[in-house]
Amino acid sequence: MPYNPQIHHRHSIRLKRYDYTQPGAYFITICTKARQCLFGNVVKGEMQLNSLGHIAFNCWQTIPDHFLHIELDTFVVMPNHLHGILIITDKPVGAQHCSALNQHLDCNTEQFGKPVPGSISTVIRSYKGVVSKRINIIWQTKGQSIWQGNFYEHIGREQKSVDNIQQYILNNPQRWADNPENPQRNSDNQDFLFDIPF
Repeated sequence: MPYNPQIHHRHSIRLKRYDYTQPGAYFITICTKARQCLFGNVVKGEMQLNSLGHIAFNCWQTIPDHFLHIELDTFVVMPNHLHGILIITDKPVGAQHCSALNQHLDCNTEQFGKPVPGSISTVIRSYKGVVSKRINIIWQTKGQSIWQGNFYEHIGREQKSVDNIQQYILNNPQRWADNPENPQRNSDNQDFLFDIPF
């Protein structure tokens, strides 16, 4: 179905007029579709990745191999989400696209918007696409959605903020028992981006 603005109401949660290709530290949170616990379990405060979790972990680690202007900082793959800090070191000259992450998998161009080469959104879209395709190969499915449609981001403008976010990411597995997204915890399904000390 072609894009119809009367039907397709894609709302961006990105900052308006912010250049997401400019150098800086970007704290990213990506959630699985319906917050399903696909990537493993937290056991005694430590994340134990399953095979799908290893795909999510390994693909995240390869981002700088394909987007040369990106450096990885602290990150963690949790049962139903990923937290990570991506650092844009300089303006991208010509970032390689997600097909480079997995040469035998094709990458479709965006249908509803205009991707900006080298932007955080393009990097995350590429990452999510490759992880989804690899998991679909394992599941023997085609086009099965793994992720929620968007992602959350916070721009770390000061070192103290980045330091606090790094600590939050490192402590995430120990806090899983209290996380509202933990299916073993009886709680209302609320947004888990609470009390992050920016």
